[in-house]
Amino acid sequence: MGTKQQLLQFWESLKVEPQLLDAFNAIPREHFVPPTLRAHAYDDHPLPTSRKQSLSQPSTVMVMLKALELAPGQSVFEVGSGVGYQAALISKIIGPTGKLITVDVIPELVHASRKNLLELGLHHVTVLEADGGEGFPAQAPFDRIIITAACPTIPQPLLDQLKDGGIVLAPVGDMASQIMVKGTKVKGRLELEFLGQFVFVPLRGMFGFKEIDIP
Repeated sequence: MGTKQQLLQFWESLKVEPQLLDAFNAIPREHFVPPTLRAHAYDDHPLPTSRKQSLSQPSTVMVMLKALELAPGQSVFEVGSGVGYQAALISKIIGPTGKLITVDVIPELVHASRKNLLELGLHHVTVLEADGGEGFPAQAPFDRIIITAACPTIPQPLLDQLKDGGIVLAPVGDMASQIMVKGTKVKGRLELEFLGQFVFVPLRGMFGFKEIDIP
């Protein structure tokens, strides 16, 4: 079994930014996992939540947070709130002057995310039950957009709602494996970086995989 301290020491050796380490240290990952799995909260592998969904492994979460280049005061839109762990980390980094809207299509996860975030005193996060691929035009444009589910392509509405100079991050591919794509919007076009191969649960909704069947 891994520990928080072991992960922090490993990431410090890789010179991960202090604000990311501070957020990881401040947010108790064990708060977001089922009681029977809390002893494994800091193992570096995914953990199941509900409705065939999962909490990404710590190293994957850190790769995504690092790629987002977050800063205090930014506006962030997250597709796939899950149980709220990554939203908690993002909110800690962007601070109370930032704005985070996180959405999920699964009602149980929306409820769990709201509950988990409120219990940690993170009141400046908005959790909505919605099709994240459509974005949230009422609060756009966003500095950062992150998709935490596998998608065939990055939905166009999200690209339209990204500020110029903003970053979108998404695992793009098929349901078996994806490439983590980081896109920086420059004069209306995306400049792409590819951050390696990952496996995420599939995106649901209008811009997700049509063949999935998740009860």
